[in-house]
Amino acid sequence: MLHETIRAYGHPMMRATHRTTFEITRDPHLTPRGDCIIGVNADKSADDLDPRVKDAIRRDDAIIIIVLRVGQLQDIVLAQGSAKLQLSDQRRIIIRRSTYIEPATLAIKANKAARDIDRTLIDMLRKGAKLTMDIYILGLDEIRSPYKNVGGIINDFSSIS
Repeated sequence: MLHETIRAYGHPMMRATHRTTFEITRDPHLTPRGDCIIGVNADKSADDLDPRVKDAIRRDDAIIIIVLRVGQLQDIVLAQGSAKLQLSDQRRIIIRRSTYIEPATLAIKANKAARDIDRTLIDMLRKGAKLTMDIYILGLDEIRSPYKNVGGIINDFSSIS
C-alpha cells in the first residue's frame, strides 16, 4: 500500500456543496463559484505527487482511500484509479463521482462529493482549520480474501448471491 499526505486550510467562503466533486487547491483564496473546494493553500497539487504514488493511482484496479482530517474529526472517501489519469495539474487535486478525467483528476467513481463530507468537519474548515488529506492506494492484488481457495474478493461476493 502506498500513501501520500496533503495539507491545506479551510476558508470562510467555503461552501462545499458540489454534487459530483471535491477539490483541494494551492490557491490561497476562493470565490463563491468554488463550491467544490474543501481546502486552499495546499502544499501539493496533482503534479507534485510522488511518482510511485502516481503510478499506483494510474492502475485500473487501484482502490483509493482518502482520509480527510480536521483536528479529531475525520471522514473517509473511497474512489477508484484509472490508467487514463494524467495527474499533471500544478494547482489542483480533484476527486470525482463521475469518470470524467482531466489533468487535476486524482480519482474517479468516488462515493462522496463536497456536499457529502461531514458538515462538522466543513464548519471547522470555514473557521480556517487545517485539513490533512491522507491518500492510500491499494491494488486489488493486495487484498487477500478471508476465504481459502478463492481467487479474489470480488469472486467471494458473487458466490453469496
